Amino acid sequence: MVFRTVRLMVVLCPLIIAGACNRYIEGHYPQGTVQGEANVPPANYRADTVAFLRTYLNDPRGIRDAAITEPVLRDVGRAKRYALCVRFNARKTTGGYEGSKERLIVFLAGKLDTMIDARRDDCSGMTYQPFPELERL
Repeated sequence: MVFRTVRLMVVLCPLIIAGACNRYIEGHYPQGTVQGEANVPPANYRADTVAFLRTYLNDPRGIRDAAITEPVLRDVGRAKRYALCVRFNARKTTGGYEGSKERLIVFLAGKLDTMIDARRDDCSGMTYQPFPELERL
């Protein structure tokens, strides 16, 4: 009897965990948000991006060559989300500059949700505009 219970748990636990993870990834909505509201266009994307990067970067002073794209609805993972690309050259902790890098910022329900390093195709075809607000941090 104990062997059956252990065997059942060994089989069911990974399935339960996988199901919970899948629900979290696909159903990641802020409390009170339904799936249809997840794709609300971000109204203050420039200010939200500046505020996020102020806390994200180790040294937000002296950013160079900052540029940003308009948010567009695109496939991100398994869902469509508003996303934009931002490019900038920030200081390293040692004081030098790390070089210009592109990041993909994803919005959920009109709010900045996450930022990841952009892959090669994430920002292709997007038109960058100067982003002086970020350079003034």
